[in-house]
Amino acid sequence: MGSGPPAQTILLVEDDPALALGLIDSLEFEGFQVMHAKTGEDGLDLALSQRPACVILDLMLPGMNGYQVCEAIRREDGTVPIIMLTARGQEADKIRGLDSGADDYVTKPFGIGELVARIRAAVRRTSRVTTGQHGFSIGGVTVDPAAHTLLRDGEVVALSFYEAELLKLLYERLGEPVSRDEILDRVWGQKSNPTNRTVDNFVVKLRRKIEPNQDRPRHILTVYGHGYKLVP
Repeated sequence: MGSGPPAQTILLVEDDPALALGLIDSLEFEGFQVMHAKTGEDGLDLALSQRPACVILDLMLPGMNGYQVCEAIRREDGTVPIIMLTARGQEADKIRGLDSGADDYVTKPFGIGELVARIRAAVRRTSRVTTGQHGFSIGGVTVDPAAHTLLRDGEVVALSFYEAELLKLLYERLGEPVSRDEILDRVWGQKSNPTNRTVDNFVVKLRRKIEPNQDRPRHILTVYGHGYKLVP
């Protein structure tokens, strides 16, 4: 059998041994290499030292919980995709997970096919070569989409991959309304099954990082019934 490209490494942070074993077997069957951590602290160490292609992160962990792990990873790495595993019906958990820096979430119970599709979509978008990576300014903030960072009041603030791509798309259409459907298609891709709420949650996160007063935004504006537009 000929050798193909090296398998992508996934970090699974999950303390339930039965669920972890099933996920490891399924992901390895799909061609991934899997590192497994049972605690938040061990997951954080592996995420920062081994630089996996994607992190699958349970919310309920002994020691550091999933939110704390996600926030700690994001302080050091703004690009690695983080997919959170959340409980059924816990909308507040999903929103808090996105606020802490997660790129996506999967609700338990879930099918392995759905998880694999989301992993592949997230990894593909993170690793693809994008154009228009030059920096730009929004108000008093300078954005570096290639580095997934922004500079605000002399402080470097990390951006997730999707935050950087969303800002870049809005900047490409500066001053023009961009619909939620176009944002979903261009940034996430419809195959990853995102929703309009996903866009809205990421806009909230970006406003916290960019707007002087996020309750009265001056740069990322809502176009009611349509989407969003960026003004300098």
